[in-house]
Amino acid sequence: MRNVTAVTVGRSDWGIYRPVLQQIRDNCALNLRLIVSGAHTTPDAGYTVNEITGDGFVVDDTVDMLLSADSPAAIAKSMGLGTMGFADVYQRNRPDILLLLGDRFEMHSAALAAVPFGIPIAHIHGGEVTQGAIDDAFRHAITKYSHLHFPSTQQHANRIVQLGEEPWRITVSGAPALDNLRTMSFLNRDQLAERVQLDLSDAPVMVTFHPVTLQPTETEAQITEVIRALANISGPFIITRPNADTRHSLVTDRLEDFCRQRDNACLVSSLGTQAYFSLMREARVMVGNSSSGIIEAASFGLPVVNIGLRQAGRPRSANIIDVDCTVRAITEATEKASAPSFRNSIKDLHNIYGQGNAASIITDCLKSVPLDEQLLLKRFHDLPPLSSQMAAA
Repeated sequence: MRNVTAVTVGRSDWGIYRPVLQQIRDNCALNLRLIVSGAHTTPDAGYTVNEITGDGFVVDDTVDMLLSADSPAAIAKSMGLGTMGFADVYQRNRPDILLLLGDRFEMHSAALAAVPFGIPIAHIHGGEVTQGAIDDAFRHAITKYSHLHFPSTQQHANRIVQLGEEPWRITVSGAPALDNLRTMSFLNRDQLAERVQLDLSDAPVMVTFHPVTLQPTETEAQITEVIRALANISGPFIITRPNADTRHSLVTDRLEDFCRQRDNACLVSSLGTQAYFSLMREARVMVGNSSSGIIEAASFGLPVVNIGLRQAGRPRSANIIDVDCTVRAITEATEKASAPSFRNSIKDLHNIYGQGNAASIITDCLKSVPLDEQLLLKRFHDLPPLSSQMAAA
């Protein structure tokens, strides 16, 4: 039986991972081991390891790596702690395949620690671009560490080839999070209201705003603009805490202040996968800069006001309204997105990130790929040379 070890580092990947991990767990040819790290084990993030066990998964190992501070130095030191912690786990239980997802700095630590062990790495959601986040560098670095790639679109697959990866290693799977939509039972609005203890007679505004990690000195100005814009918008508001990025505590503090001053707003550490997707189905608009607005929201026909640079570079569906991080731009875009005419214009939207069959594609590859020298010995795949005219230019 082939041992597949998956690493999960927070709510940002768990809802995406879950359909894939369920299929791996249920496949008789595979044995799933789960390493839990990052924000999952911190109380401030809602101690979301409980969501993992609540979904019926066994946590085989944990790696505590996050320092309480959120400065650039603290993030860098956390990465070092993570690399040492993952190395200890691999020494005790060496995986046949290590499964990683996305672009978080915590995930990069897991990948980096695996390289000296010669562990085959399979990576989900490579080839994407987020120009406003340091995640961009981590994502592409993980691609170069990895031996198998499961991008969400053909465009992302092409980028992986541009990074020098051999095409045979790449399988376009679509976005695994969309698999949830085929099997999940959703909460209705009354059940959501009970969950968050908020009157949801009117469809809520969903807010998810993270620090733009390539602009850390602008975080205070940016969250100030977001808060001022929210004050111009009618609620109710369900707001999720930011990821554990540089200066996330500043964003959290400002959002807490906003919610304390209003009886129609709440800030939640983690809704869990079911409630989060249920909220996307019930919300009238999503405001912020989360990848879920770009990738999953289109499947719900949910209008999204995407703020600033954090998600710049990702392909978009027609439900996205991109705006600068200014009060006026956010306010006007939210009014436009909330209009019935805009909602009607995207009701039959096709989601460019897939149709919800990623888990079976990924699992089939993990159980059948030969774990041999060809997989481990990576060769750089050169693209055809530029024409002399292009080279001269």
